Amino acid sequence: QVRVVESGGGLVQAGGSLRLSCAASGRTISFDDMGWFRQAPGKEREFVAAIRWSGGGTSYADSVKGRFTISRDNAKNTVYLQMNSLKPEDTAVYYCVARFGVTTAQAMGDSRSYDYWGQGTQVTVSS
Repeated sequence: QVRVVESGGGLVQAGGSLRLSCAASGRTISFDDMGWFRQAPGKEREFVAAIRWSGGGTSYADSVKGRFTISRDNAKNTVYLQMNSLKPEDTAVYYCVARFGVTTAQAMGDSRSYDYWGQGTQVTVSS
């Protein structure tokens, strides 16, 4: 069974940093794209960042550009989200996502293009 499992959430003060991890398991072939979405209370789910496994191309939401960095470890089949200069508005449940198959760069930011979702990890940024 293919799974993605997040870790690394927690409570941090504004201006601080956190690193989220997402480990993929259950299949020897790597996903084609992996990424992160988030959902804050009372708000719609939104795209955060994604990375293409082959070539390492990345995509970011405008709200996190320059503060968040997505990366991958091929050997560990793991993707990371380094979050710096965190703001209270970054508070949300963060979900790791993954998909197989080639897609467009635009689709990397579309939740409908991802087949695998983690259980979510809470990130809380205090002011």
